[in-house]
Amino acid sequence: MKHIYKEGKNKHASVLLLLHGTGGTEEDLLEVGRMIDDEASVLSVRGNVSENGMPRFFRRLAEGVFDEEDLIYRTNELYEFINDSAEKYEFDRQNVVAVGYSNGANIAGSLLFHYKDSLKGALLHHPMVPRKGIGLPDLKGKSIFIGAGANDPICPPEETEELSRLLKGAGAEVNVQWEQSGHQLTLEEVQGAAEWYNNNIK
Repeated sequence: MKHIYKEGKNKHASVLLLLHGTGGTEEDLLEVGRMIDDEASVLSVRGNVSENGMPRFFRRLAEGVFDEEDLIYRTNELYEFINDSAEKYEFDRQNVVAVGYSNGANIAGSLLFHYKDSLKGALLHHPMVPRKGIGLPDLKGKSIFIGAGANDPICPPEETEELSRLLKGAGAEVNVQWEQSGHQLTLEEVQGAAEWYNNNIK
């Protein structure tokens, strides 16, 4: 997978797995990563799927309707890529924290839904429920931040609440930060995520 890896100042800090939104690239969230933890190593990945020339992490059938078969395949592909990257770049595989926006937040959520040991924690900005009606692995000890817009037309509040409920039901600690905004990633949301990260992950 096309990606950027930057080793951080602190080898014991988290490795931030940066996952962009639809149409983004591996460059998109580098500044967000710096704002969250400027000492952490960064693994920023570009999605392998193209939708009308726009990079994504998995296919969709329509707005908000995921291609479930492709989602499962791409989630496994990303999981294996993180494993391989940990070996290649010699970082602690157990210390990976996802920072995802929109489509990137959805694939990060899918990692949590499918693999118990995929992530140490996650900062999910405007995520949806990746899959419905499946049992989740034991997520005890995982800390998860969800950034949500009260007026988000793509990810309505009920979706955020359902995702939070499912993750908590699997044992994760979940904090939801609401902004009076739509689907865009706001500065206030990133600042809130950074504060949460410092208190719960760092």
